[in-house]
Amino acid sequence: MDIQRKGAGRRKLIRRIGIGAAVLIIVPLITWGLSRLKPAAPTVERSTVWVDQVKRGPMLRQVRGLGSLVAEEPLQIASQFEGRVEKRLLPGVDVTPETVLLVLSNPDLELSANDYEWQVKQAKAAYEDLKVKLESQKLDQESLVAQQQSAFTQAKLTLDRDRELEKLDLKPALEVKLSEAKFEESKGRLANEQKRLAILSDSVKAQLDSQTVQIQKLQATFQLKKKQYEQMTIRAGTRGVLKEVNVEVGQRVAPGAVLAKVVQPWRLKAELKIPETQVKDIVLNQDADIDTRNGHIQGKVMRIDPAAVNGTVTVDVKLIGELPHDARPDLSVDGTIEIERLADVVYVGRPVFGQPNSQITLFKLEADGKNADRVPVKLGRSSVNTIEIVDGLKVGDQVILSDMSTWDAQNRIRLN
Repeated sequence: MDIQRKGAGRRKLIRRIGIGAAVLIIVPLITWGLSRLKPAAPTVERSTVWVDQVKRGPMLRQVRGLGSLVAEEPLQIASQFEGRVEKRLLPGVDVTPETVLLVLSNPDLELSANDYEWQVKQAKAAYEDLKVKLESQKLDQESLVAQQQSAFTQAKLTLDRDRELEKLDLKPALEVKLSEAKFEESKGRLANEQKRLAILSDSVKAQLDSQTVQIQKLQATFQLKKKQYEQMTIRAGTRGVLKEVNVEVGQRVAPGAVLAKVVQPWRLKAELKIPETQVKDIVLNQDADIDTRNGHIQGKVMRIDPAAVNGTVTVDVKLIGELPHDARPDLSVDGTIEIERLADVVYVGRPVFGQPNSQITLFKLEADGKNADRVPVKLGRSSVNTIEIVDGLKVGDQVILSDMSTWDAQNRIRLN
């Protein structure tokens, strides 16, 4: 038969209460403990990231830009007149000032030059004809003057004779008066003819001078037309290399059209495209180094473009010293401009997204070199490959400079 145990239900109830209380206490503690655990850090291959150590010492500030070599003063050769291209020289050849680059034709210009040439010849012939006619007129007038001079002389002799005879009472006074009248008449005619001769001489000179001016005017016009026609033969005008010819044989060109370009390969400069965010520190006469891939050329900043194009500013660098044999126009180069030398600063290699005078976060390696934590870093002045550390890191710290945007959500990584 069953025997009832006293207190068994009570003990069972107490045990259940104890278990429940334990569960109510232990489960929150476990949950709180799990919440305090750090999530497992993602693993990154160390060979895929760029690690650099923070240093202290001198830092050379530089800016870098890509560019090309260009001629300092390229000669643009333009057409002075409309014409048709008959001949042309191919680019790449050495030229002298007298080298013919292109030959153009313009029938109207040629016809105009020929027409003025004949007008000059006609004007010269007219001058000679006028000169002969005027000299003939002058000779006729000189003959009249001579005749009047002879008549005047005879009249004077007659008057002198009659006066002597009058003194001897051999000549009546009336005849003497007639001789005096003839003498005065002859004297007046001689004076008039001499005046006509003087006027005629001035007239001859004036007419010949007028014809001479006409000839000179026509000659000047002819020389102009001739020069214009000669300019249809395009010459280099300088020593150098023919870089471009922009027209083809048979093509018609308009006045002012650029036909060719001549450069002097021994007079080159570098045109560098500098990011507009870095150009603020560049000033004239700063030192520059131009890398042609086969050698280096030293230079000085000679011009800074006042406008930015597509996020870059063009900086011209004057090349100093002898150019390497591979230097030629349009050669791609890499230029570095020295901004300043900092004597004693804390610096590190430039991060991928590190901009000067900004604050970023970097992964700093722990002492074991296997884990890295994200830390805020304040940056200062920058160079091509290095940047100043203002705050957040100390000398000897190792940081990851690679692009870590994939781990933006992580504050800690593990290097494998």
